Amino acid sequence: MKAIFVAGTAGAGKSLLTSKIHEYYTRNGAFTAILNLDPGVISLPYTPDIDIRDSIDIVSIMKQYDLGPNGALMMANDLIASKLDELQEEADKINPDYLIVDTPGQIELFAYRTSGPYFVNNFMADQKSALFLYDGVLVTTAVNFVSMALLATSIRLRMGMPTINVLTKTDLIADKISEILRWTTNLKTLENAISAEADGETYVLVTNILRSLNLSGFAQGLIPVSNATGEGMVNLEGSLSRILNQGEEIED
Repeated sequence: MKAIFVAGTAGAGKSLLTSKIHEYYTRNGAFTAILNLDPGVISLPYTPDIDIRDSIDIVSIMKQYDLGPNGALMMANDLIASKLDELQEEADKINPDYLIVDTPGQIELFAYRTSGPYFVNNFMADQKSALFLYDGVLVTTAVNFVSMALLATSIRLRMGMPTINVLTKTDLIADKISEILRWTTNLKTLENAISAEADGETYVLVTNILRSLNLSGFAQGLIPVSNATGEGMVNLEGSLSRILNQGEEIED
């Protein structure tokens, strides 16, 4: 069983991309299952094979502990770690080729609290990889792009596993894709774009962050994928294959 953890900011398209990855692998003959780790989600674009909501109920937590929605979400995300053995048993029983893990919508609750990294590190799989989603609509400006790159680097540090950066919603930003991709490979191009957007303290801060990130190798090429149409899935599967299968890709 190979595990793929799908992470990103709220609204980046984690659940929709999860469904597209599942469809792609299934169409190409792989046995794939989905684990929904978001206890607060109401509706999903797929039917999860394993669902944390079967064990953790937000409404019950709110009533039992007299908490508001935010407090209940925090407690629910912390409780995920306590359900590790149960979820592991369910996953092992299904034993898919690929288990796609749709992480909670509020990334700060999953990645920056102890429970998320604990779950990721202790969930047993033959190989693990993470996808970090750059919300295409948010990163059309250079300053936002660097901010997202900083977050992606931080999440990679917290997750502690190979991470692939994915540019989502490409069908909505067709006129900006080429420019965004140039930013990932040409530092000078990105610095010029920052200069055109910001000045003074903001420019100094953003460029210093950029150079620090570049030294640590953040500028891995983004893989553009449309959550709506699935365009780009061949390239994404190829990158996943290099990590999970030593390059033995699924035949399309």
